[in-house]
Amino acid sequence: MTTARDVMSGSPTIVDETTPVADIARTFREEGIGAVVVCNNAQRLQGVVTDRDIVVEVIATGRDAASTKAADILSGRETVTIGADDDLGEAVDTMTKYAVRRLPVIDGDRVVGMLSQADIARHADDAQVATLLRAISDAGDNSGQG
Repeated sequence: MTTARDVMSGSPTIVDETTPVADIARTFREEGIGAVVVCNNAQRLQGVVTDRDIVVEVIATGRDAASTKAADILSGRETVTIGADDDLGEAVDTMTKYAVRRLPVIDGDRVVGMLSQADIARHADDAQVATLLRAISDAGDNSGQG
């Protein structure tokens, strides 16, 4: 059985919930990534901020990226996750159900990786990949709120 741990990208970029959005955007540019995991002081997962979140929630609404914190654009949003030892098929089902491109991978209460649409494309069977791509493409948004 292939698990999320087998195909995830390890060592995800983690930021504190008080990190300014401007700093997160710089991290995206410097690291060539499109999402960061947000944790609180106790290193508990609070959510994920994507490049799309910054555009839609900060830039498009005229908010100041230097004073807007990661937590400010997470409020009220549930974060969809997958367990590190969950089957890859379950990960595909979860991503399909919530029409998300990325899932934080957790082991207990600790974030251990990020599973992306690209990871699925490289490791899942063609039918699973097609189902996932169709669900994401048909979704009205990709906020992870179903």
